[in-house]
Amino acid sequence: MGACPATPYCQDMADTLQIRYGTTGAEADLAITDATIKAPELRRFVIDGEPLATYDPGFMNTAVCRSAITYIDGDAGVLEYRGYPIADLAEHSTYLEVAWLLLHGELPTASELDGWEALITEHRMLPDKLKTVLAGFPYDAHPMTILMASVAAFFSFYPDAQNFTDPDARALNIARLIAKMPTLAAFAYRKGRAQPYVTPDDSYGYCENFLQMLFKKAERRYAADPRLVRAMEVLFILHADHEQNCSTNAVRSVASSGNDLYTSCSAGIGALHGPLHGGANEAVLKMLREIGTVDRVPEFIEGVKTGRARMMGFGHRVYKNYDPRAKIIKKSVEDVFEVTGVNPLLQIALELEKYGLTDDYFVSRRLYPNVDFYSGLIYEALGFPPEMFTVLFAIPRSSGWAAQYQEFITDPEQKIARPKQIYTGARTRCYVPMDARS
Repeated sequence: MGACPATPYCQDMADTLQIRYGTTGAEADLAITDATIKAPELRRFVIDGEPLATYDPGFMNTAVCRSAITYIDGDAGVLEYRGYPIADLAEHSTYLEVAWLLLHGELPTASELDGWEALITEHRMLPDKLKTVLAGFPYDAHPMTILMASVAAFFSFYPDAQNFTDPDARALNIARLIAKMPTLAAFAYRKGRAQPYVTPDDSYGYCENFLQMLFKKAERRYAADPRLVRAMEVLFILHADHEQNCSTNAVRSVASSGNDLYTSCSAGIGALHGPLHGGANEAVLKMLREIGTVDRVPEFIEGVKTGRARMMGFGHRVYKNYDPRAKIIKKSVEDVFEVTGVNPLLQIALELEKYGLTDDYFVSRRLYPNVDFYSGLIYEALGFPPEMFTVLFAIPRSSGWAAQYQEFITDPEQKIARPKQIYTGARTRCYVPMDARS
């Protein structure tokens, strides 16, 4: 267990940024708080008749909220949930403990955890009519599209989700979402294999129940190896939240127009479905297979350096150090392979990692392994096809989305999302009648 510092990670700065626009001589002192200025303050300056704004495609350097949920220091390779280092949580906690932490700000007591687990168990089942909706999807439909549509459909079955200002209604619907996500995912998986659905079993915990809904066959009782169950717990903990990423921003943006939890989280699933966000681990496996053998790694590395190949699973938008989740997941890979046997792709991955950590080309560019580099190997070892990889990301992220949703709708500073634009089109053109158009 790491040391527990007594000082907060962030302190207000009683400082100002002085701005002077030379053309008009306009001046202003903008308050700096938490290393930011309030963008609306820039409107004091008018440039060619337009109030001054910032241009920031992709939100590369724009804070859109104040949040107390997840802290990341990309340069130092730090990830904390509610102040707890991710390594401590992955070693000592279950996923449902971490979900409670994200939602409530503190780790649960024994009685709180018992009540929370009982509530999740109570709400695992899907509405019967939703099963009819699931039956209408083609057998080869991508499981992420099934997940996205079904989560959006939950609002039809639980309209009290619109009462999001009521803490009790909000808490109940958050529990419903977290409870039902594994059931939905397992149903989507088995539908694609023309296998009968397996209903939730109240005698199993969260992750073990998920595995039995996926993989149970003719046996009277499914029994998963404890090491595989623990690996699933760790993967779910690592993916539970990750600050203001693309899918979380989508959840918050859709929530900003007054939407319920389910509609907002379905937007998060849609964003996560994109290969630039949730599909990177599948790209890693494809890369490893294309390399084929360890002796071809040097040739591949040269291709990366000359721009003929791309190293998947290395580098991150936020982390400029070794992704702390990658260190933890690497240990889980070893545990899983003790049960399933070693995937030959692992040796290729380890050789690539060696280059990434020692070769100056990668070190100077701060391209370190990220969480996607090893997660695909685990998913494949557990028996998941590539199309399920992003689903396994979405299940645990539902708790983070719910925590972010809850924080957003209770934040009095937040407003409907409406970013500015820089208009580059034509202006005030004369209308051209149909017979005069060429």
